[in-house]
Amino acid sequence: MRDSRPQSLEFLFDSASMSGKGPLQDVQQRAIALLKLNRAVRGLLPAPLHPWCRVANYRQGLLILETANASWLMRLRYEQPALLSALRAQILPSLASIDIRINPTLAAKGHEIVKNNDITPTENTDDKPLRQLSEQSAETLRTIAGNSPEKLRKILERLASLAGESTSKTSRNKK
Repeated sequence: MRDSRPQSLEFLFDSASMSGKGPLQDVQQRAIALLKLNRAVRGLLPAPLHPWCRVANYRQGLLILETANASWLMRLRYEQPALLSALRAQILPSLASIDIRINPTLAAKGHEIVKNNDITPTENTDDKPLRQLSEQSAETLRTIAGNSPEKLRKILERLASLAGESTSKTSRNKK
């Protein structure tokens, strides 16, 4: 049976330094194994899932994954069968199933990772071609406006008056 009573740090450090094998070394080896497993899982998942998913634990043939929220949980469930078979084939032949849980603290960490990896847009936003209304389209709009109710007529005439101008430079608040 497991002894879960508190132990002094001095005892933990002394037993680790004397025998070379102690509780702290067990914890360290377990953490390293989980980190390696996390890297392997990330390698098998699509890139958009990387910041939002991590390995929480592996015990008795059950791999426990954590994800940020329900939407990422659904995307991860979609990948679950392929992930299970790939992990069985490559790393963990004893893997029986994968359990996915939501951990909201991953959302904040995921947002930081995404924000740090985003490429800032350059100042070349003027390189996009500007949309313009042709004179022929403007004339068609004026013709339609002539046979339309008052409110629609004003809107169509205002739109037709934009012929030759860039639509991105106009204001929607004109009357």
